[in-house]
Amino acid sequence: MKIRLEEEKDYFEVENLNRNAFWNIYRPGAYEHFIVHNLRIDDSYIKNLAYIIEDGDKIIGNINYSVGRIDYENSSEDAVVLGPLAIDNSYQKQGFGSELIEYTLKLAEKEDIPFVIVIGDENYYSRFGFESASKYNIYLKGTEMDEENPFFMIKIFDETKISGELGIFHNPDVFDVDENELDEFDRQFEFKEKLILEGQLGV
Repeated sequence: MKIRLEEEKDYFEVENLNRNAFWNIYRPGAYEHFIVHNLRIDDSYIKNLAYIIEDGDKIIGNINYSVGRIDYENSSEDAVVLGPLAIDNSYQKQGFGSELIEYTLKLAEKEDIPFVIVIGDENYYSRFGFESASKYNIYLKGTEMDEENPFFMIKIFDETKISGELGIFHNPDVFDVDENELDEFDRQFEFKEKLILEGQLGV
């Protein structure tokens, strides 16, 4: 197995990997491959943290980071967010996602990124040192502030950069997907049926 920076020649394979990994998981179809595609041409994209993991010449996983924003009452600041992260369906639950996360978090810390935010499974991400962001008075836009949102997490490298002031985190705009643009983008991939399944968001 080899971990390396993503290159332009990898783009389509990585997008297809994300499409297959997330298809019908959180919603009918998937958004993540389109987000990955759009991130690369967005100002929020952190290119030097976009890594892939290979088995021979096959890409089996990838990870992305981008820059969102935390708004406080009288100010705002950049905030790095992890994701999308995808592992090929045939290689899931074998530790390859963990390898990508641990490898890139070490790089983020070396680059003096003070903290990283993630939206995901708290049982999974807690093993890498992520905690509920509400512990530090930071909340995800659109969620309730009078209760803990365990899926919205933060890993802190430099606690002096955490003010404790009430902050609202906004994902980069590229995470807001236009359904019509997505459908047009999907035409270049193999047809897959969109299904409404129990466990999806809102189902």
